Amino acid sequence: MRYYAIAGAGGQTNMRSFALGLILSAVAVPCLAQTILKSEPLVLAPYEVVFVQDASCTAGKVLKVTGSIRGLHRRKICVSLAAEQASLATATP
Repeated sequence: MRYYAIAGAGGQTNMRSFALGLILSAVAVPCLAQTILKSEPLVLAPYEVVFVQDASCTAGKVLKVTGSIRGLHRRKICVSLAAEQASLATATP
């Protein structure tokens, strides 16, 4: 009888870890998509990357802006993103 009590407790632990893994994977999937802003943010942390829909880039490309440390300019480059990889959002001023 003691064997069943130990096996039951182990089964519950496995089920909890399985449920936790399921929840974490459901939360992680939306984080894989990149958000494309309509305007460049005024404040950007060093080495933080944002994508901006900008007229300076050709059709099908977005502006990739990388934040820098104080005294240096931001790095800006036009890149192309896959449709599944990006979602359009609004920037808050």
